[in-house]
Amino acid sequence: MATPVGIDEIRPEQARERLDENDAPVLIDVRTDRERATSYIPGSVHLPMAEVQSRLAEVVSDPNRPIITYCATGNRSRRILPTLAALGYEDAVSMAGGIVAWQALGYPTESPSELDDEKLARYSRHLLIPEVGIEGQQRLLETSILLIGAGGLGSPAALYLAAAGVGRIGIVDDDRVDASNLQRQVLHSTVELGESKAQSARQTIEELNPDVQVVTYAERLTSENVDRILGEGWELVVDGADNFPTRYLLNDASVWHEVPVVHGSIYRFEGQVTVFKPFTGPCYRCLFPQPPPPELAPSCAEGGVLGVLPGVIGSLQANEALKLALDIGEPLVGRLLLFDALTTSFSEVRVRRDPNCPVCGDNPTITEYIDYAEFCGVPA
Repeated sequence: MATPVGIDEIRPEQARERLDENDAPVLIDVRTDRERATSYIPGSVHLPMAEVQSRLAEVVSDPNRPIITYCATGNRSRRILPTLAALGYEDAVSMAGGIVAWQALGYPTESPSELDDEKLARYSRHLLIPEVGIEGQQRLLETSILLIGAGGLGSPAALYLAAAGVGRIGIVDDDRVDASNLQRQVLHSTVELGESKAQSARQTIEELNPDVQVVTYAERLTSENVDRILGEGWELVVDGADNFPTRYLLNDASVWHEVPVVHGSIYRFEGQVTVFKPFTGPCYRCLFPQPPPPELAPSCAEGGVLGVLPGVIGSLQANEALKLALDIGEPLVGRLLLFDALTTSFSEVRVRRDPNCPVCGDNPTITEYIDYAEFCGVPA
């Protein structure tokens, strides 16, 4: 369907024909610098809308020279025409539909970035954010994030990290998809019942975003394999573990490997999120020096969980992971964020690094892995 035009507009097809003529018009891109950095029409001159009055004569010295203006969708490039006329440039029209319509017709564009047209389209909403932009998106595509667990918390975290374009995602989970998981673990579906969660997660992520390399570890995190796994180039960890032995093990290993951990936990209607950044803020042991007795800390399998709660907490974990990867904002280092789903309320608790912490303190007393099941008072 052809792009509708007004009396002061031409369609992309007409613009392309005129640009191929010997006495071609000047094609002016009136978008912002950041938009221009995503992609532009070859041969166009960049003159942001805010600079038209001050720089138009510099760009087009002859006021009788025909001009075609374009922006993203044709709105701004049309609005600037009266300004051009007031400056004496009356032979000017706007390209209806802008560069979006141009690209939809398969016409060529160029980009100063390493992102191809497919990636520019997929991550276009990221590229418009000053804190992300081209450089940030390229950074995400080079980032490696490890997820402990492909369950309630790992599911939304994995989906949003993959959708955001995190280039390498690891999944550690030795469990299989069970019918009771499907109420909240949105990485998996009925057709994957009985399958390895790690492999199910891989398939879902690869279908969502083929840019992502998925590394799977269909094994439980233990003292025997944690050094091997963390040593495979992971820049940060998203902790979706559902038991205390794994949390303490991961904490100790992350401190010794100096890898930040985005921690999350849930129970019934309550959840919490924080970031443990070794030697910058507290670690898990600073917050919880000793695990609670098993009878006071039942798992979700024993006490239940509202299905949407891990979606909220896991999404917050993904948010923190992206902030860390992009080095933007204020990550939850030294801040424990608490969420109550029944009242839909958040609260925050400040947490300090404990100089007497046995793992990250000034004089650590725990320098090697321990029997974490025994430490947490649960069966091995």
